[in-house]
Amino acid sequence: MDILLLVLRLVLAGLLYMFLGAVLLMLWRDLREQPRRRQRVRQRGRLVIMEVPPGEADTHALDTIFPLETLTTIGRSPRNTVVISDTFASSQHALLSWREGQWWLEDRNSRNGTRLNGEPVEDPTIVSAGDIIAIGRTKLRLETD
Repeated sequence: MDILLLVLRLVLAGLLYMFLGAVLLMLWRDLREQPRRRQRVRQRGRLVIMEVPPGEADTHALDTIFPLETLTTIGRSPRNTVVISDTFASSQHALLSWREGQWWLEDRNSRNGTRLNGEPVEDPTIVSAGDIIAIGRTKLRLETD
């Protein structure tokens, strides 16, 4: 009986180690794949500065390019993906996200609002190549590859 319990314990321990090994292998593969996924999304688009507020052109020159990520935050805070130094922009002003094979723009309750092609953005809105996003007095154009 003692031998049977020892064998069962060894089998159970072996199965547990195999399970943990499989989980670690999947995590390792997922972590290795992550930079490739991010790179593929970045190749889908970029924001280009079209117009900057007077007196603030020294921070970002016209035609500055910002590669887009799956979730691209825009605002004054240095924590954003796209940092703009516009006094009319909120610290967390807008969010540009890749969903359902399209870019979506949403305002993050900014005090001066976000505009898409001159129209206020009140709900998440689809953005296409060539569209102009206005954040404060800064204008950005979406370009896709």
